[in-house]
Amino acid sequence: MNHPFSTNAVEPDISLSICGYSKVLDIISNKWTALVIYAMEDGIIRYSDIRRRIEGVSKKMLTQTLRQLERDGLVKREITPSVPPIVEYSLTPLGVSLLEPMRALNQWTSKNYELVEQARASYDQVDQAE
Repeated sequence: MNHPFSTNAVEPDISLSICGYSKVLDIISNKWTALVIYAMEDGIIRYSDIRRRIEGVSKKMLTQTLRQLERDGLVKREITPSVPPIVEYSLTPLGVSLLEPMRALNQWTSKNYELVEQARASYDQVDQAE
């Protein structure tokens, strides 16, 4: 049996349908998902406060993102009966556990994204010259 990331595989050994890593990337690769999780990292927060914290998110996208995160078990939604009802969101323990790898990716981005931009610019110059 080949290692999951072996480079000498005879048959395909990386599958989108069974790879847990790609399934998790589907969850967190949406730009709004990461921002919503970061907005909740300090604890319980109301919908309107999340919306205020995230520049450019529409009500529709925020609602869809929160519903998906709730479905995935990363976010807990609580409604306090009042007029109007108070809706608050918080990360579940599973959602909190995602903060550490997201922070690591954020640190990598802060440290390396300028290099990515430089590589893109170099590539584009060569590509246009051809």
